[in-house]
Amino acid sequence: MKLEIYDSTLREGEQSATVTFTWEDRLKIIEELDRLGVSCIETGMLTCQRDLEFIRRAAALQLSHSSLSSFGATRRAGESVEDNEGLAMLACAPVSIVCIFGKSWGYQVEKVLRTTKEENLSMIRDSVSFLRDAGKRVIFDAEHFFDGYSDDADYALSVLRTAWEAGADTVVLCDTNGGMLPDVIGMATAAAVSAARETTQQTGQTCNVGIHCHNDMGMAEACSVSAVLSGAVHVQGTISGIGERCGNANLNTLIPVLQLKLGFSCIGQQLGLLTDTVRRINEFANRAFDEREPFVGGYAFTHKAGTHIDGVIKSPRSFEHIVPTAVGNMRNMIISSLSGRSAMVEKMARILPHLDRESPEVAAALEAVRIKEEAGYSYDDAEASLLLVIRQALGIRRQYFQVPHFKVMTDEGSGKEENMRSTAMIKVAVGGMEELCAAEGIGPVNAMDKALRQALVRFYPSIDQMHLTDFKVRVVSGGATAAVVRVVIESTDGVAVWRTVGVSPDVISASWQALRDSVEYMLELRAGEES
Repeated sequence: MKLEIYDSTLREGEQSATVTFTWEDRLKIIEELDRLGVSCIETGMLTCQRDLEFIRRAAALQLSHSSLSSFGATRRAGESVEDNEGLAMLACAPVSIVCIFGKSWGYQVEKVLRTTKEENLSMIRDSVSFLRDAGKRVIFDAEHFFDGYSDDADYALSVLRTAWEAGADTVVLCDTNGGMLPDVIGMATAAAVSAARETTQQTGQTCNVGIHCHNDMGMAEACSVSAVLSGAVHVQGTISGIGERCGNANLNTLIPVLQLKLGFSCIGQQLGLLTDTVRRINEFANRAFDEREPFVGGYAFTHKAGTHIDGVIKSPRSFEHIVPTAVGNMRNMIISSLSGRSAMVEKMARILPHLDRESPEVAAALEAVRIKEEAGYSYDDAEASLLLVIRQALGIRRQYFQVPHFKVMTDEGSGKEENMRSTAMIKVAVGGMEELCAAEGIGPVNAMDKALRQALVRFYPSIDQMHLTDFKVRVVSGGATAAVVRVVIESTDGVAVWRTVGVSPDVISASWQALRDSVEYMLELRAGEES
């Protein structure tokens, strides 16, 4: 059975406290969602002519899989639809689908809209009919439906019937406050589906039910699944669940659950693009990606315990509920004191595929990792540095550059934090040639990163495609100013993402280790691609 996946990242996502999109971000996100194959992409709330201009830009994109939808509200109480500017803009927007919201909870009607239940029904009827007559496919979001159903089921269902009879083909049940449990969602959705069937029999027109959940109790995905199992055929959510308050139903989780576990068709063959698409959209949103996300996170198929690793090597199904590549992800095995020889053999396979558990190289690599861990290093989240340590232990770590000298200075300027700048001066040597560069940055790590890449780009032009995406510092021993710190840096070249680690009592030194590893790892990647 085919489900309609409706993405509202550009509206609900931007209502998150930490997210703001530029027009270019929005257009790129639309293209990514179309590549993924979602049914419908909401362009955002249409409130002014500037919003309408963006929709025109979006409508000019050459989309292959997705339709665009614009979002708005019903007319106001006591107002005619002809006098409502928002509805007029929706009617002329260059999209085939419009989604409008209205109240379905009597409490909200009386306390927030300050009107009568009868007038609320008229507002919904008039608005849906107006847009339907303008040639639009109309989706109606029944705001606060589940609260309304719990309070007055007859009135909540009358809101749905009114929208269907006025011409909306899909009515979406919204858990706007995010406070419902899955079983309640399921029972109320079943009642709505029954009402849809009755309305279809009476009118002869299509009457579908959709679901829109918020995550205020951490159950948005479970509630959405419950609704689908009760008959909903339209599912709304956002990438990574970003949204107001605690966010919305996470499509990254919902899509594979519905498609792989329950057999519904959501995005078809494009499911293998999910992980890559999600990471790209998080980057456009300028968000640190949560590696613990189910299905698409970096830890989703990461194994650390020796028994788990041994089991996965022998039979992946023993500790993995799906094949990682089904969602475009990959298996990862963390090497630590908890890991055994099987794990190290698996990790070293990309370097020396002929090794077995008894190979002396395996023992040498495990010993090198043990020594590093005793010094405070951890490779749980820094596989790039781990692979460099293994290469070092095997005597095959290539030295792409030397750094005879580097210096970092911080200028406090006027004393204000925003005026504090750092300068880094770095000399590199490659193949007997030297390059000296200086760069200014916001903080010493930013300055070192800029200076190192500027110095190396002459020798390795591809270094210009690399940039840092995250920086974390953790105290691992000692106290106060005498502490030993661990620095983890995340980097990307726009395609791959990798993490490196450095440890030192000096945060600058630890940062430099992680930064240098990051650059070396990228050069190793490119060398592997070219060989």
